[in-house]
Amino acid sequence: MLDLGDNFLHGSIPPDIGKLTKMQTLSLRQNQFGGEIPASILQMTELQVLDLGNNSLSSVIPDEIGTLFNLSTLSLGDNEFSGVIPESITRMPNLETLQLDGNSLSGVIPPSLFDLKRLKILFLRNNKLSWDNTAKISPKCHLSRLSLRSCGLVGEMPSWLSVQKDLDFLDLSENQLAGDIPRWLVDLELGSVIITDNRLAGPLPPQLFESQNLSVVDLSRNDLSGGLPKNIGDAPAIMIPLLPSGNNFSGPLPESITNIGRLLLVDLSHNNFSGDKLPAFGPETYLAYVDLSFNSFFGEAPVSFGPQIRKLTLGGNKFAGSLPESLVYMKNLEELDLSDNNIAGELPDWLSRIPFQVLNLRNDRLQGSIPRALSNLTKLHILDLSGNNFDGTIPTELGNLNGMINTPSTYFTISNLFTFFLDLNDVIVNWKGSLRSLARNSLDIYSSLDLSCNSLSGEIPNSLGNLQGLKLLNLSHNELTGEIPASFGGLEKLESLDLSHDKLNGSIPQTFEKLDELSTLDVSNNELVGRIPVGGQMSAMADPRSYANNSQRVVWVSD
Repeated sequence: MLDLGDNFLHGSIPPDIGKLTKMQTLSLRQNQFGGEIPASILQMTELQVLDLGNNSLSSVIPDEIGTLFNLSTLSLGDNEFSGVIPESITRMPNLETLQLDGNSLSGVIPPSLFDLKRLKILFLRNNKLSWDNTAKISPKCHLSRLSLRSCGLVGEMPSWLSVQKDLDFLDLSENQLAGDIPRWLVDLELGSVIITDNRLAGPLPPQLFESQNLSVVDLSRNDLSGGLPKNIGDAPAIMIPLLPSGNNFSGPLPESITNIGRLLLVDLSHNNFSGDKLPAFGPETYLAYVDLSFNSFFGEAPVSFGPQIRKLTLGGNKFAGSLPESLVYMKNLEELDLSDNNIAGELPDWLSRIPFQVLNLRNDRLQGSIPRALSNLTKLHILDLSGNNFDGTIPTELGNLNGMINTPSTYFTISNLFTFFLDLNDVIVNWKGSLRSLARNSLDIYSSLDLSCNSLSGEIPNSLGNLQGLKLLNLSHNELTGEIPASFGGLEKLESLDLSHDKLNGSIPQTFEKLDELSTLDVSNNELVGRIPVGGQMSAMADPRSYANNSQRVVWVSD
């Protein structure tokens, strides 16, 4: 046995490794090996486990790989292999686990793979493979885990799966499956079923939630419709995601959903759910992630999701009233999104007692001044208060937001709790002039401050130049006066800066030449004078629209 997995080894796999002919287990997974699989590995005929996954290996999988007839595990996933699946793999009598996912393999998936009597785990997802939809499959294997994500399946769900009574994990996402959810799928008593990004239609069968095993169900982005079954809370094993997001579900949320004692995640976004009262989760719930965005809920913003909640996304509904003070009891809340609702009133100081990393209140009806107490949110690195009615000055204390000075090295994502990929909704921000999604699995590298489209006045605080972790700063469409702070030259990670449609005067600071990562700049519609600074990225900021409608006394030149 030789296990060198999870290191930083690189280069090629040495061809001399084939001299270790008595080896039974070889694991080099999760390194940085490149090049081909050495032909000498084919001499290691006593191998039972060959795991080269999560590297940068390329070229083709050797045609003779099937000569390693003692292999029970062949794991080559997450590399850069191309070509077809070698036919010889279908003749490996002891093969139990075959992982070829996350490569660039092409061609038709050999139907004879399912003749491997001992095969239990088959992962082919995320390649360029296709499926012979005319093939008659009579499987001899007894699969426990199967992923055919993005494998070209068309039409109704393949009925040959109905005989796989040992199946626990099924991923058929990103295909073109259509029709209703078949009853045989319900009868399989799966633990995890993931069929996102297909064309499934019709209602959710209530029998699905009579399962004693179902813990994960992800049916996002199909054409499913109707209401959620009232017995949704009867499935005792559901633990993490309940994800019928991006469908056409409607009606209220069933009260029974609160009976799911182990539920950690609910994503019902991008549907037509409605109602002014949502089910209230008790203090004993483990619920950590809730996304009810882009539905038709109304009334006061709900907050009864239990003490463990970390992400609460309610944007794009019709919630009204002020921010509920009971939010302060959410001691673990890291992300709150109430954007695009009708939330009114002033921002309370008690918000500073919640450990926010992301606070998005964009396009609501908030008013009054921005509380100085927000500077106490030491982990906050995305703050969006744009599109409201805030007035007064920008608090100098915002320059002390430590999360925008040094962005956090870690950020909670629910996918950390899974052994498979979860396609959770990204964070939406106004990025470089349009709404963009920031990838949740790398959210820690982003930091943004957006106070645009309000009625803020006075000078821009010099202290904002302390926020050295900022990627985006948008103060546009306000009534800000005075000069642009020279301290902005210290925002070395800044990619987008929008100071347009204010009443700023003076010249653009020469310190802007230090902004090496700047790719978007807009200072139009102000009262600026002088020359455009030269040097660094400023030499690339030549679009005249970025400087339009400033003082008539100015000839804008960049040399």
